[in-house]
Amino acid sequence: MTSETCGAKGPERIGVRVRFLRDAAAIYACGADGCGLAHATPWSAGLDLRACFAEETITIPPGERCAIPVGVAIEPEVLNVAGFVYSRSGLGTKRGLTVSQGVGVIDPDYRGEIFVSLLNTSGEVRSVTRGERIAQLVFQPFFQADISVVEELGDTVRGAGGFGHTGAV
Repeated sequence: MTSETCGAKGPERIGVRVRFLRDAAAIYACGADGCGLAHATPWSAGLDLRACFAEETITIPPGERCAIPVGVAIEPEVLNVAGFVYSRSGLGTKRGLTVSQGVGVIDPDYRGEIFVSLLNTSGEVRSVTRGERIAQLVFQPFFQADISVVEELGDTVRGAGGFGHTGAV
């Protein structure tokens, strides 16, 4: 039994204003692989971001990275929510193309075009085609820290145990 059959209504939603840049509206239009800037299923966390450049394809040599424009600027209606750009699992697993910094953060007050920095972790030259889905954009709440400088921190069972502190590999 899935959550959809248990009467679940779906995840909470927030409003996000989207501005398409250059010819991105055409790139994000409905096509063979579904509608562009939308959640693929009722419980999909991310929106697929697409490569939006003038060339038909670009190549990324092994070990290199490339900042790829996605033709989209955003404005979340809730200011303690930011956009987080994650790798697409299939693109990373099958082709070795991942978000180069791990996760990209789109601050809620940023109004410029989103770029995705892809890193080619494979041993081969990889191509990205115009309009291809290259990353996913997930909206998440965040908190800013109020810093208190102290001489000591509270005790815990773990304490200062870092990498490998449990002895497990």
